[in-house]
Amino acid sequence: MDKRVYFFMIVSFVVGMVELIIGGILDLIAEDLQIGLGQAGFLITIFSLVFAIAGPILLYATANVERKKLTLISLTVFLAGNIVTVFSPTYTIVFIGRIISAISGALLIILCLVMAPSVVEPRYRGRAIGVVSMGVSGSLVLGVPVGLVIGNAFGWRAPFVMITGLTVLAMIGVSILMERVPARPPVPIRTQLATLKNRHVLFSHATTFLFLAGHTTLYAYLRPFLTETMGLEGTMISVVYFVFGIAAVSGGGIGGTLADTLGTKRTILGCIALFALSIFSIPYTTFALALFLLVTVVWGMLSWAISPAIQSFLIQTAPETSDIQQSLNNSALHFGIAFGSFVGGIVIEQLSVVDTAAFGGILVILSFGTAMLATRGSQTRAIEH
Repeated sequence: MDKRVYFFMIVSFVVGMVELIIGGILDLIAEDLQIGLGQAGFLITIFSLVFAIAGPILLYATANVERKKLTLISLTVFLAGNIVTVFSPTYTIVFIGRIISAISGALLIILCLVMAPSVVEPRYRGRAIGVVSMGVSGSLVLGVPVGLVIGNAFGWRAPFVMITGLTVLAMIGVSILMERVPARPPVPIRTQLATLKNRHVLFSHATTFLFLAGHTTLYAYLRPFLTETMGLEGTMISVVYFVFGIAAVSGGGIGGTLADTLGTKRTILGCIALFALSIFSIPYTTFALALFLLVTVVWGMLSWAISPAIQSFLIQTAPETSDIQQSLNNSALHFGIAFGSFVGGIVIEQLSVVDTAAFGGILVILSFGTAMLATRGSQTRAIEH
């Protein structure tokens, strides 16, 4: 397989880190900017919301721009967004910096997902998409512990200094390693949205949205949850995040294997059911660290195990629009992260951080309902490898 695919994975990892990296340093941001934890959490909400909306629109609007040039322009804007965040004196400026990063980051992720299969032989296209997706999922789950460690050591702005440096390296890499990639004919937004008339497709995206919303309701505020319920600080919080991150990254591979062996329907429904059980049980395991870490491993693995199963189900259900479904499902995922962090912020402000698990679990149960609607009566065939 073309080695450039792994470079696209690295770019997607760097870009993806920005979305949730502040999850582990919310208290530091809140203290420095003199705002509440819920308000700090809205910095995740606005990023994910803009990211979800901007991706498909920008991909269509820039369809006629040569891909290497577009990637460098997007990386430059992404760099500017992070510089604004690093030097921001107020919450409002940080908010603006997040919007700039989200707009450019959304286009960069989709560019990587689209370009990766275009530079390999047809038989490697699915694998190329999988490699780039691993960079995205890895960044979302490992960004928090990385931000936590660096933020605690050098302040909440330090993780963004690191991402700024990595972005510069990515720009140099694109300039040297990436060849010109011709633009592709755009798919009108109306055509993309028209695919949602298919009930199986619509409820599949709804499942992704609700599942990630339920997950993020707790995960975006995991640090204050650990501090309040278990009295954990510093190093031990980092350990919990790294345990979760490793489990989540491995979960993607496990989910893909289960989808191939058990089928997509069983994998989707089974993962959601076990995930709901694990997230509801989290508050009842905090009395024993070992038990909590065990449930955290299950929670982490299942949080991303559903993604390859959903993607496979969409490819089987609507093979003629698989590229469009990939873009829409990516938007659904980030809408879910935005909504979950928004709900979690409200729960913290109005009730308690402990209650985020219950509200997250309710959203996951709703995703089980939409998954039932998505898979009921669908005619799919196994993907041949």
